[in-house]
Amino acid sequence: MPIATGRNYLAIPGPSVSPERVLRAMHRTAPNIYEGEIVDMTAGIVADLKRVAVTDQHVAIYITNGHGAWEAANCNMFSRGDRALVVATGRFGHGWAEAASQIGVSVDVLDFGKSGPADPQRLADALRADPTHQIKSVLVTHVDTASSARNDIAAIRAAIDSTGHPALLAVDAVASLACDELRMDAWGIDVVVGASQKGLMLPPGLGFLWFSDKALAASQHADLNTPYWDWRPRGVGAQFYQYFGGTAPTHHLYGLRESLTMILDEEGLAVVWARHRRLASAVWAAFDAWGKGSSIALNVADVAARGHSVTAATIPGGGAGALRRWLEAEAGVTLGIGLGMAAPDEPAYQDFLRVGHMGHVNPHMTLGVLASMEAGLQALEIPHGSGAVEAAAGALVSPSPLRGEGSGARRAAT
Repeated sequence: MPIATGRNYLAIPGPSVSPERVLRAMHRTAPNIYEGEIVDMTAGIVADLKRVAVTDQHVAIYITNGHGAWEAANCNMFSRGDRALVVATGRFGHGWAEAASQIGVSVDVLDFGKSGPADPQRLADALRADPTHQIKSVLVTHVDTASSARNDIAAIRAAIDSTGHPALLAVDAVASLACDELRMDAWGIDVVVGASQKGLMLPPGLGFLWFSDKALAASQHADLNTPYWDWRPRGVGAQFYQYFGGTAPTHHLYGLRESLTMILDEEGLAVVWARHRRLASAVWAAFDAWGKGSSIALNVADVAARGHSVTAATIPGGGAGALRRWLEAEAGVTLGIGLGMAAPDEPAYQDFLRVGHMGHVNPHMTLGVLASMEAGLQALEIPHGSGAVEAAAGALVSPSPLRGEGSGARRAAT
């Protein structure tokens, strides 16, 4: 008999859990969109979005999802026939490449597989092979939401600089923003792509682009640009409606104002990064324990190359699919599918899953998911090592309170 009554928990890598206070902020009547409160509030939101990306550059807000933000970035960076060099470490790297190709950009893909980060040296070699600088931009995911592989963006920037190549560096931070450490200006990023439904703790519906002066100058010559996707009026326009290409996404803005206050002013950005790092370490510790003497394994072997917002793993023999189904039916927990690891009609598709631990997440939520997974492994008689929940709890133990972690970094980040 199922015992999954009560509130379900969506432990997928986005949409993430929206805090009650964010939902309450959105649950209101629409305001005057021409003057007053919403105009003043948006000015503060723009300033705080820059704080989240740790930048003094420009930001544009779109009523869209991450795929729309990809298209906005592509339209502002490229003209039809321009070349892009895509660094792919999972399904979303390839997805960005496909989005660019479909609107007329010539795309070269450096494919680093599905279980590890990019090699900056290979990127440098590819740029040196372009002496006439036909490549206009390098596109790379910070954390690929499908593989959970995290790229060293500072090292990628250094590799580009070592060649003297003028290409822009564009980073998809949809799965890492407000979860993993990200420093746009210090790391030399020209374009950052983000969305509302993961680390920012909102429902889907908003996409964001942060862009440098260099990227802004390059966009003057982009013939793929259109009035709606153009980031110039959104980022440097003089009138309020230009922020959104028309009517403001009023209720999302009220929710965003609340979430930014929680992240930046109450918890602190560096503490948010530290919390995600700790929660991720608990998930990894559980999988390490389950994997002893079994075929259960994390998708990314190198700890330093794992994102802190999502964990991809394998339970072969269809075990991942069976566990996901059991958890949803019996425990009220939904895990993510193994996106991009195998085609849906292939048996191996059922061998992969993802655990989301991003945004408004704390130890009891993460430990609850892991304990439920332990129950499912036992119920399904899937071979696994013991001590996973204890290992996860141990990984969460810290010699000092979480709020004390990285206080100096918190001040620098915010």
